[in-house]
Amino acid sequence: MEAFCGSRFWDPNISVHTNNPDLTPCFQNTILAWIPSIYLWAVLPFYLLYLKHYKRGYIVLSMLSRFKTILGVLLWCVCWADLFFSFHELLQSRTPPPVYFVTPLIVGITMVLATVLVQYERLRGIQSSGVLIIFWFLSVLCAVGPFRSKIIAATAQGQIKDRFRFTTFFSYFALILIELILSCFKENPPFFSPINSDPNPCPELNSGFLSKMTFWWFTRMAILGYKRPLEDKDLWSLNKDDTSSIIVQQLHKEWDKQKDERKQKEDVAYVKTSNHVLNHVGDGPEEAEVLIRDKRQHKEPSFLKALLRTFGPYFLIGSFYKLIQDLLSFVNPQLLSILIGFIKDKDAPSWWGFLIAALMFFSAVLQTIILHQHFQYCFVTGMRLRTGITGMIYRKSLVITNSAKRSSTVGEIVNLMSVDAQRFMDLVTFLNMLWSAPLQICLALYFLWQTLGPSVLAGVAVMILLIPLNAAIAIKTRAFQVEQMRYKDSRIKLMNEILSGIKVLKLYAWEPSFQEKVLEIRKNELRVLKKAAYLNSLSTFAWISAPFLVALTTFAVYVSVDENNILDAEKAFVSLSLFNILRFPLNMLPQVISNLAQTSVSLKRIQQFLSHDELDPNCVETKVVTPGYAITVTNGTFSWAKELKPSLKDINLLVPSGSLVAVVGHVGCGKSSLVSALLGEMEKLEGHVAVKGSVAYVPQQAWIQNATLKDNILFGQQHNEQKYQNVLEACALKTDLEVLPGGDHTEIGEKGINLSGGQRQRVSIARAVFSDADVYLLDDPLSAVDSHVAKHIFDNVIGPEGALKGKTRMLVTHGVTFLPQVDHIVVLVDGKISEMGSYQELLKQNGAFAEFLRNYAPDEDIEEDELTMLEDEEVLLAEDTLSNHTDLADNEPVTNEVRKQFLRQISVISSEGECPKKMSTRRRVCEKKSAEPPQPQKILTDKLIQAETSETGTVKLTVFWQYMKAVGLVTSLVICFLYACQNAAAIGANVWLSDWTNEPVINGTQHNTSMRVGVYAALGLLQGLLVLISSFTLAMGGINAARTLHAALLENKFHTPQSFFDTTPTGRIINRFSKDIYVIDEVIPPTILMFLGTFFTSVSTMLVIISSTPLFAVVIIPLAIIYFFVQRFYVATSRQLKRLESVSRSPIYSHFSETITGASVIRAYGRENSFVCLSDLKVDENQKSYFPSIVSNRWLGVRIELIGNFVVLFAALFAVLGKNSLNAGLVGLSVSYALQVTMSLNWMVRMTSDLESNIVAVERVKEYSETETEAPWIIEDKRPPEDWPTQGEVEFVDYSVRYRKGMDLVLKGLSLRVKGGEKIGIVGRTGAGKSSMTLCLFRILEAVKGEIKIDGVRISEIGLHDLRSKITIIPQDPVLFSGTLKMNLDPFNKYSEDEIWKALELSHLKRFVSSKPNTLEYECSEGGENLSVGQRQLVCLARALLRKTRILVLDEATAAIDLETDDLIQMTIRTQFEDCTVLTIAHRLNTIMDYTRVLVLDKGTIAEFDTPSSLIASRGVFYGMAKDAGLA
Repeated sequence: MEAFCGSRFWDPNISVHTNNPDLTPCFQNTILAWIPSIYLWAVLPFYLLYLKHYKRGYIVLSMLSRFKTILGVLLWCVCWADLFFSFHELLQSRTPPPVYFVTPLIVGITMVLATVLVQYERLRGIQSSGVLIIFWFLSVLCAVGPFRSKIIAATAQGQIKDRFRFTTFFSYFALILIELILSCFKENPPFFSPINSDPNPCPELNSGFLSKMTFWWFTRMAILGYKRPLEDKDLWSLNKDDTSSIIVQQLHKEWDKQKDERKQKEDVAYVKTSNHVLNHVGDGPEEAEVLIRDKRQHKEPSFLKALLRTFGPYFLIGSFYKLIQDLLSFVNPQLLSILIGFIKDKDAPSWWGFLIAALMFFSAVLQTIILHQHFQYCFVTGMRLRTGITGMIYRKSLVITNSAKRSSTVGEIVNLMSVDAQRFMDLVTFLNMLWSAPLQICLALYFLWQTLGPSVLAGVAVMILLIPLNAAIAIKTRAFQVEQMRYKDSRIKLMNEILSGIKVLKLYAWEPSFQEKVLEIRKNELRVLKKAAYLNSLSTFAWISAPFLVALTTFAVYVSVDENNILDAEKAFVSLSLFNILRFPLNMLPQVISNLAQTSVSLKRIQQFLSHDELDPNCVETKVVTPGYAITVTNGTFSWAKELKPSLKDINLLVPSGSLVAVVGHVGCGKSSLVSALLGEMEKLEGHVAVKGSVAYVPQQAWIQNATLKDNILFGQQHNEQKYQNVLEACALKTDLEVLPGGDHTEIGEKGINLSGGQRQRVSIARAVFSDADVYLLDDPLSAVDSHVAKHIFDNVIGPEGALKGKTRMLVTHGVTFLPQVDHIVVLVDGKISEMGSYQELLKQNGAFAEFLRNYAPDEDIEEDELTMLEDEEVLLAEDTLSNHTDLADNEPVTNEVRKQFLRQISVISSEGECPKKMSTRRRVCEKKSAEPPQPQKILTDKLIQAETSETGTVKLTVFWQYMKAVGLVTSLVICFLYACQNAAAIGANVWLSDWTNEPVINGTQHNTSMRVGVYAALGLLQGLLVLISSFTLAMGGINAARTLHAALLENKFHTPQSFFDTTPTGRIINRFSKDIYVIDEVIPPTILMFLGTFFTSVSTMLVIISSTPLFAVVIIPLAIIYFFVQRFYVATSRQLKRLESVSRSPIYSHFSETITGASVIRAYGRENSFVCLSDLKVDENQKSYFPSIVSNRWLGVRIELIGNFVVLFAALFAVLGKNSLNAGLVGLSVSYALQVTMSLNWMVRMTSDLESNIVAVERVKEYSETETEAPWIIEDKRPPEDWPTQGEVEFVDYSVRYRKGMDLVLKGLSLRVKGGEKIGIVGRTGAGKSSMTLCLFRILEAVKGEIKIDGVRISEIGLHDLRSKITIIPQDPVLFSGTLKMNLDPFNKYSEDEIWKALELSHLKRFVSSKPNTLEYECSEGGENLSVGQRQLVCLARALLRKTRILVLDEATAAIDLETDDLIQMTIRTQFEDCTVLTIAHRLNTIMDYTRVLVLDKGTIAEFDTPSSLIASRGVFYGMAKDAGLA
């Protein structure tokens, strides 16, 4: 080396052991000068490869680029000037050493390379080059040394020798400095980049290298999110490479390759087997096929390979970062050991310390940046994986065969998309731990071994022993979770029932019994939660104490093995920091492995789904058809799946173009299958099918999208107003549009929930008509609409004069009416065509068709009235009935629940007094009712929006205060105190350790080691114990809070007046009981635990550093301010991003399940592509809010860790400054604490954010626990006598009432008196106030003025339960709860079994109940589904018979109940309640003709009140009603 340089290469006296260090000229000219060049040439091949694949158009030559190039050329000139100067010296026979030729040559060529790269990058569209920034940075860094030494030399000698090289060096230095500054600026976006079209492009693409590394480009959104809650329009559009279209396309390509590879292998196998079969005779070929099948089952195409090929390369970049980060994480412990060595060595020059501190800071910053780059790559890969898998599953679901679709339910397929894709996403984040964890463990053990020798194994043994403990805890926790989910589900189910039947509970005064039931379940649920909490605190204990236990065992073994083993600061604190590094991989590894196991299951499920058979697109020929015919089928045999027997056999069918063909036959003879076969939905086993031109298809079950009505009809076609209006007219949709709230822009709910069956079917037909196809396949579209609508549609659409005349129409039908008007009829019997021909021909043949007619025709007129009535229009009738007779007729939205119940009751519609008016009722029904159902949605939207607004912005401190009160103030303080103690113990242990390491060494040994170990162990174990106690206490406090909050909510909801339930959707109340209570139970306590943990750790770190180096206090304030700002920005933005993400997630799944159910329609209209685009759009919308939320975590991480790195820097720096006053132990303590602080600072912000998002649940539960309540249940000093009422006298005195504040009076100044034992019938038109009267008796409605007296007692003065338990009602709709029959009759166990049997006998249920195996313990299902409506009504009668009070209110069931049951009830009441006062709200006048008196109400006032006979004689209102009913 000396010959090469002409001087010594390395001289420690100049460079190290001096207070004014310098490097030898030789070192400066070789190593320092070559480092940048070596770096650039090493990176070059990889970088060129990257640039080759990077296509973004070129960048126009800018001033920046010109400057960079000119400077590059100048640099090259400067270097070569040096080279030529050396030659010049050579000529002058002053021979310079070789280094003066080699170095300028190398540096010069490298400068040329850098200049060329600048231009090449510009042509490839690179806006900011990381490679060159690092190159220029290295160049400047390496030139700083020579720069300093040249100046020192010049000032020392007072003159400059070698002037020329001095000048060139300074110009070189100036140039590279400018290059570095210029390279930090970014170029303009590439010229041909496709980004121009984007309204709001993601700034990441165009941001510079430094901005990308530090995620500076995100800052804009963070600030925006802090100023105001983010909205959809603020989100950036996705990068091109993250969009569904690109990702799914790539993945699809790879997957197809996999399938093709498998296919080729299979084909080879097939050829082989079939060749050698040829010699055999008989059943050879079948054997061959069997063989092949076996082969195929072993070798499925691998989805994993496709995923790896698509996402692998991108993910590997992340893995590369992870590798560097793993190696870097071991630099700081080594630097710490050097720093401690430096503190011990009192003579060391102080610049060493500054260098160490700077290196620590630098390595920490590098680690931060690299770690977050790794995470970014991982998360983006995870995000792309989810996009890819979702897209693949969606596309597959559109082409999958029916048999394959049957093998998995819609729910399962949606799960593939939501749960399984999510698992992949979660796994990818930590997948690198599979190789990184073992690597970190090995490295840590290697360094530990170097420090402490074999004693390390003791510590490692402890760690390994803790793994099975953690695993066992995890398994047990999972079991508890399952159990707890079970309780939670049953509690929610019960709550749901209670809320649906709350009115009945109030009328019967049964609330206490049901409250008990809920609390019982809740008790069990909390018991399981408590067990889980114990386990969790154990695992927290294991996680926090592990590093300490490991350290303790290691140190104890180390000092006791050999008394010459001395525990000094270096060993102790370096080992501690290494143990801390070990903690993470050891904990993560088991988790990653269990995640991997779960994901492999998911992978199998997805692969299986993607390998299902697909429909053959070519099984129906569309181009070539026999001329003159639109549909031809020859020798067609079809089945629903290859393995099933054919549903259609030997079909031969020719349909002439433009004809109308009807397909008839009995149920299940294959009519719908024929239509499916023509659509290509069935497996074609043999034959040939051709359908000419485009197809429109109307399925039997109308399929409606969740979109506007108009979109449903247009279905992706161009809008044409004239045509559109004609279609609406023809399909009889005009009247429906008038009553829908938004006309044809009405948003239709999922599955068309706010349309009646008939409307859905008409929309489906309208869609077909609008599509203007060549061939129409109509699968029984007229069965779901009423007969007169059916006729209208046939005449105006399908029939010979309809809108579709001249098109080819194939109509599957049950109705016989329209058959004379069709051109051809095809009769199907058991999957074969039995006859074909026109109506007249078939009648003459007297075959299957004639028989079909004979079966259907005689009932034709009845069918037309009855059957249609009983199909979907009964929904409408039900709603009509509902609106007539629910007490809240005019303002209560018809909820779905009620609608269902009515449908059940209508199963037998009474016909009495209805036949003559049947048509007109139905007509009225159609016009009036369809307006009802959308109402709940309107109310919901108004309300929901308000509910949402309360969640944006920050959370008030009062909510935290409320939660603390729920936990208990004392408990809260105790928890904080315990956390403080636990941290004090931890600090104590470490301070003791640092004190121990400073113990003087006498004769190569330390004294008192056993005492030292003992105290250390005691302090550490004390900390562990406190951790255990504090997490126990916290868990108990959390459960306590959960118990009190839930109990308060439940208590309030049972005392809430009925009006609240009428105006609040059940879903919203249930949500409080499920989602919010879940958050309070299971999310808030662990979040608080983490928050307190990290908070106290951070505080204790600061305290330790301040106590060892008090100067540090100065730095804390600015750091804290920065920390606070970053935290506020992050919390506000990330909370809103999370909210946006969850809002945009559900549409993906709902659209998906909608697509699966409507796949055949989508395929028939050929709309697959637009649906795929729609799905991609929804996924991209979701990822648009998910991507910024990933980045927000990275942005936060980089900033918070930088603050942590500054803490490290200043801790080390002040330690160096205060070197003389500090001992090694203290420095070790403060710096090793500082090294850990980053993690806790980072998590503290995350936890704050989670806590703020989740504590809202407390607020929401509180809000519903404080709604106004009704009067008290029991007023002690106002209790009526036991046997009250003895007479049963009821008196209304000038009584007025309204439903809710701000509404009109329903009853106006009623005054009447009913004597004990009278039977009173109450009649009147809808809305006259009949039901309101009964509700007033039970004080469901409270009086505005006036009063009601029963036996002279004012009912407004006694407790509600005292009142309600003394009056009996048989309500209009019988409500049963799930539970035993006995519970439904007698929830309080007041009556003996004999009494119950007696009641059952009188209510004609005895036979039914005794025939069941478990008699009174017979389980009623939810809503009493497993009893018929009549039986349910009788159960309500039995309840009344059991209570047998003096006053009975009978709210007569409407047309919903069958006559038989009705007569039974009337008979029982006449016999059993003859001495009671009976008030009957009558709908059928014949039931009350023999009552004592009849009260006729009109608009809330008394119209007539007298005996039935005199009312008829007086020819008033009642007479008119009786006449209508045919009684007068």
